[in-house]
Order: sequence, then C-alpha cells, then structure tokens
Amino acid sequence: MTRLCRIWDRAPLAIDYAPGKEGAPGQEGAPGQGALVLAFSSIGHDPARMPAPEFIRSATAQGRAALFIADQSRSWANTPDFAPALHHALAHARAQADITRIAAIGLSMGGFAALVAASLLPVDVTLAIGPQFSVDPAVMPQESRWRDWTARIPAFRHPTAPQPSGWTILLHGLQDDRDQALAFPSGPTTDHILFPSLTHSALGPHLKARGGLQGLLDAALAGDRRRLLRIATAAGGQRHNQAQLPR
Repeated sequence: MTRLCRIWDRAPLAIDYAPGKEGAPGQEGAPGQGALVLAFSSIGHDPARMPAPEFIRSATAQGRAALFIADQSRSWANTPDFAPALHHALAHARAQADITRIAAIGLSMGGFAALVAASLLPVDVTLAIGPQFSVDPAVMPQESRWRDWTARIPAFRHPTAPQPSGWTILLHGLQDDRDQALAFPSGPTTDHILFPSLTHSALGPHLKARGGLQGLLDAALAGDRRRLLRIATAAGGQRHNQAQLPR
C-alpha cells in the first residue's frame, strides 16, 4: 500500500507526497527512478469533503515518486495559493530525490489543473483526461454542468486552459464534451485524442477498465508517442484530425 505524507495543508489545498522507491545499488536505471508525477484530483463525489487523491496506482507504478494535489474549494486552479503550493511541493520532492522528468495528470477539473501546473512548473509531459477548456461563464456561457462550483470562484486567474510548452496529451469523450474539446487549439506538441462514443464521466472509468491509464502514463513519461497512440487507439480513441465527430 502506498504511504502518503501530507506536505501542504493550508486550506483550500492539500498536497500529499509519495516517495519513490530507491533502486538497488548499481541500478541507477531503475524504471521509476528520477520520475515525478503530479496527480490532480477532480471535484470528487462528496462536496463536503476534500477530494481524495487520484491515480495513486498509476502515478506510483515502477517506483515513481508522486505528488497528489486536491482543492477543497474546487477552484479550477484559481485559488491564490495554487502556484505557491506547487512550488513548495516540487521543492520538497527535489530535496528527497534527483528529479529528472516530471509528468502532470488529472481528470476533468484535475485535467485543467494539470494544464495550469504545466504552465507554472518545468513539466515535461501532461496527460489531461476530459479537461475543460474553460468554466468561466464569460468564455463559455453554454457550460452549466459545474456552475454550482464555478459560481463561487471570485476571480478567474485562468479563464482558459493554458497551452503548455511540453508534450501535451488531451483526451475527450465527445458525447457531451464536444464544445469543450473543440475549443482547444491544436499545436505542434499536442496530441488530442477523441472518443466519439463516450461521455465526459465515462471516459476515465473506461480507460481504467481497459487497463490503459498506467500504460498511457508510462508511455508519456518514456516519451514513447507511438506506444501512447497505440494504447489510446486500442481503447477506442481517434486522433483529432481523424475523428468522426458526433453532430
């Protein structure tokens, strides 16, 4: 069982750290050594509680170190402490181990937060599952699914999802996420994979049931684009420029 250590506990954010497993002497090339995963929680199921850490098994696979970031206010990375908390957490992780490669991962609100984090920190690759392009009513007035939460955000520091400079993998279920998905711009370092038959809420469980989550993250951290696209395609995904979009 992965043991987590709370390293930031200042409302509304909580950050837990899972240390990576040291390779045996002479095994500096152990698979997870040097990798750090930033895993961002979605809004969760209980609005009265802090969202639980997500992606624990995938994030810590192969002995990787990981940071698990949760936001009780569900601010979509707009809380003022978001950047300071991330910098503090990364400094903590770097003090524990030699970090050579960083990945950010998240689902829905967590996917949006992962994209923001990749614009603030030296993240090498971001895997965002069902991220919103925007929940700001001024940008996307037609979006109402999370209005109970977004109406409480006093100011949108990040009205739209940033476009990180590193490799970015976006995955969307198009049955109810078409507007959000198609609002994302294309870019030379972005792979956008669409799942025409899936809804926003079904995409994460679908990937997990197919055993694809860890494979996608492993491929992303390894910089293996061919393997990542193969895993996504096997799970029913289609590259953006090849997808049959539902009307």
